[in-house]
Amino acid sequence: MKRSDFAYELPPERIAQTPRERGRARMLVVTPPDKIVHDNFIHFPDLLEATDTLVINDTRVIPARLFAEPKGAMQRRIEVLLVEQRDAMTWEAWCKPARRVRAGDVLRFSDRLAAHVLEKSEGTIVIRFEGDVNEIDRIGVAPLPPYIARASTDGDRESYQTIYARERGAIAAPTAGLHFTNEILDRIAGRGIDIVRITLHVGIGTFEPVKVVDISTHVMHSERYEISEEAAARLNAARSIVAVGTTTVRALESAAPRFEPGRRETNIFITPGYRFKAVDKLLTNFHLPQSTLLMLVSAFAGVETIRRAYTEAIRERYFFYSYGDCMFITSSSS
Repeated sequence: MKRSDFAYELPPERIAQTPRERGRARMLVVTPPDKIVHDNFIHFPDLLEATDTLVINDTRVIPARLFAEPKGAMQRRIEVLLVEQRDAMTWEAWCKPARRVRAGDVLRFSDRLAAHVLEKSEGTIVIRFEGDVNEIDRIGVAPLPPYIARASTDGDRESYQTIYARERGAIAAPTAGLHFTNEILDRIAGRGIDIVRITLHVGIGTFEPVKVVDISTHVMHSERYEISEEAAARLNAARSIVAVGTTTVRALESAAPRFEPGRRETNIFITPGYRFKAVDKLLTNFHLPQSTLLMLVSAFAGVETIRRAYTEAIRERYFFYSYGDCMFITSSSS
């Protein structure tokens, strides 16, 4: 298929700029091929069945956006976005203005933290931190996506984080999980529905744009995921798996059909025609046009089903993307 097969027009005012109140987002309930119902996320627990196992991604977003002091005569600070950790002190990063940064430079973020630029390639640098890396938590900024056209605030450190976030390592939030409250999780557990935690650290692979015309030639970056021994046992016993978010889907489908505990990497790219081995239902936000996430959702529910659902959501003025409303796909068409 072509990248253009996943294009759609979204009015700019439908891009959520601030977070929904947790638990109060609108929710489009989609049953492929053509049933669409308007609901609210507060009712999500009532739509689950006793045989369902809910799987959540407990990765924790780090404050991955840093600002280095101006270098030489340059007046503008250098913005650095950490995108992939290589070891405890070394990261691949995006930076801007990239033309002002060269291999061998030293970027100073505070009195206690600096970084040497080890390598530079088109659009990215490799840096090695020197000093107290815990300083990142103090001075770093929540890495809001670029379509949120405002400065990140201290409030985003909490709102751009799921309430069950635990394992540090993501550079973007698994946004379908932002809707949950402790009360909603308690209601789900109170119905006897198992809730299983796994971890996929959201990185470049999730949000890097597709630049090729033929999507079959797009290469995904690898992302790290982990399934504990307890989680693997519970997943293998599950009768119906409900994935919270596309990142959860990618981890589960990479590990299926028999779940084994351990830490691994995945570069799985799920597109229409893929046969799902693990996931039966999916809770997800609305995704960018021509993105790998929209392609995954289209593979799960069917291309035409998702086109109709997105058209309906736009017509009914849902909010889109990270801080937007959500969609619950109750079964796969595959």
